Amino acid sequence: MTNPFRNTRIEYHILQSFPVTCLNRDDVGAPKTAIVGGSTRARVSSQCWKRQVRLSMQDFGIKLGIRSKKVSEFVAKACLQKGASEEQAAECGKVISDSFSKDTLFFFSESEAQAFADYAREKNFDSTTLKDKELQKVAKKVLNPAVDGLDIALFGRMVAQAADLNIEAAASFSHAISTHKVSNEVEFFTALDDLAEEPGSAHMGSLEFNSATYYRYISLDLGQLWESIGGEHLAEAVESLTKALFVAVPSARQTTQSGASPWEFAKIFIRKGQRLQVPFETAVKAKDGGYLQPSITALTDYLTKKEALAGSLFGKEKEFTFGEDVNFSIDDLIKGLKLTVAEVQ
Repeated sequence: MTNPFRNTRIEYHILQSFPVTCLNRDDVGAPKTAIVGGSTRARVSSQCWKRQVRLSMQDFGIKLGIRSKKVSEFVAKACLQKGASEEQAAECGKVISDSFSKDTLFFFSESEAQAFADYAREKNFDSTTLKDKELQKVAKKVLNPAVDGLDIALFGRMVAQAADLNIEAAASFSHAISTHKVSNEVEFFTALDDLAEEPGSAHMGSLEFNSATYYRYISLDLGQLWESIGGEHLAEAVESLTKALFVAVPSARQTTQSGASPWEFAKIFIRKGQRLQVPFETAVKAKDGGYLQPSITALTDYLTKKEALAGSLFGKEKEFTFGEDVNFSIDDLIKGLKLTVAEVQ
């Protein structure tokens, strides 16, 4: 069947403002930064926000895949449940694990693990009879991302030892950057000892923080997602990802520097053609009491100009604006996205 979503993607252009926070730390515990357009910007890495999005999908009924180095232990437990002795289970688990990953994280589904255990049982849990190519065939046959590994389809996996099991990521995340110049600040703090008899600090320390309006860009390749999970589950996948993008917030220092701010504004396109990310090369300046309004202006002006310059190559099929009309909620956005996906199919 011809892929109806070939070269079609949903693009999320999101503005999100946070007060005093340290959403994503570097190796010395300071908020991450980047130089963009010659000025220092606050930054949250794509991996950081991507993980929180992935974990948030569980809240919406999505059964995630498993990303771990402990494949052998997981498969061994499955073998034990299917009648293997502890020694057999451990040996089979190690052989199966080594077929896919020596010392790297392996992204797999529970269905695959159970199928590996079934294959081992067929071989009477004799680890010497387990063959790499047969194990790879088992994995390729049983993997169904729509059932218990949507995150594998969205974020992709690479299996160096079994290239046939590679899955191209359907979702692309940029690093979130502040739309304006940012300087990290330092909080000096003290802690008191409840049992101390003399007044004074029992502990002193410092933490770095900043506050920023971030631009987030996420591209969802509907054609690739259709290839990975098929058309039947596509609309539900779009719904789950959109909800997770809306609620997910990086978890660093949430108990001491809570950052719980939702989307302020977003432009969402369904379009064909090459991806389009706003660089915010020129840092916006505060206006009307903050950075949000000038950021919205810079974002919308840039997208409008690029659409005009691209002409027919812009390929816009649908456009949604979130954050201006209080009568257009995230539920309305999801409904519009799902309806458009259904129309294309």
